[in-house]
Amino acid sequence: MADDLKSIDVPKEVFGLYDAYCHGDLSRRAFFDGLARYAVGGLTVSMLAACVLPDYGRVQTTEGAEADLVEETVTYASPNGAGEMSGYLVRPAGAKGKLAGIVVVHENRGLNPHIRDVARRAAKAGYAAFAPDALYPLGGYPGNDDDGRALQAQRAAPEMIEDFMAAAEFLRNHEATNGRIACTGFCFGGAVTNIMAVRQPWLKASVPYYGGWPPVEDAVKVEVPLQIHLAGDDERVNAGWPTYEAALKAAGKPYEVFIYEGCQHGFHNDTTPRFNPEAAALAWSRTLDFFARHLA
Repeated sequence: MADDLKSIDVPKEVFGLYDAYCHGDLSRRAFFDGLARYAVGGLTVSMLAACVLPDYGRVQTTEGAEADLVEETVTYASPNGAGEMSGYLVRPAGAKGKLAGIVVVHENRGLNPHIRDVARRAAKAGYAAFAPDALYPLGGYPGNDDDGRALQAQRAAPEMIEDFMAAAEFLRNHEATNGRIACTGFCFGGAVTNIMAVRQPWLKASVPYYGGWPPVEDAVKVEVPLQIHLAGDDERVNAGWPTYEAALKAAGKPYEVFIYEGCQHGFHNDTTPRFNPEAAALAWSRTLDFFARHLA
């Protein structure tokens, strides 16, 4: 059936329904009720759902299978957050000397297979990558995004932000790193990395993907170089960008922004049909170039 789905021209409004659902603005029932309006011309609700819901079988994961990576699950202290946290630490095997580090911040559903795969990509580029799981205090990522989303909604956002900031401190002091740390994140994680750039001025770079914005009065506090990636068809996130950009400009803060026209929110995630391979490859190459400039 996966091959059949490739030929379906998914209405833009269906992606909008999924965006509202995955960000908690629609219940699962309301999401499927909404899909029913577009189940015409041979399309069924289940087919439309399969077109937009994540499918981790679409992408081959390599966890635990590659001799050139060292992968481990570690715990760390988060005294201002959950107390104890856990994350996925991955780095090149046989690295000579200490490495720069990258914190990878997940979306609003916990440390799912896609984010773990992003961490491995960063490790393959020569970094010690650390992807925390905000769901660890609730038992960890439950194996599917629906339950993960529901679990993450039970946690307070300020506490989770402290957990990710503690992860950066943990990586900064880890024996495998040289203390030069950057961060990247997606959606919820993009918002977190924007906040980390405000509150952790010692970071060397922050690369948020389609994340929400800090209060405009915080722009003056940014000392971390920003590289911002936005989807062209993402009204919810993009609505706040002009105001925040104006504040960054007024404060003379370092940033660059790339907007990928015609792309949906989540275009970097290769487990959903919102994935745009060309834009994702370009954005990731820009991300790695940015890290190379600021972590060298």
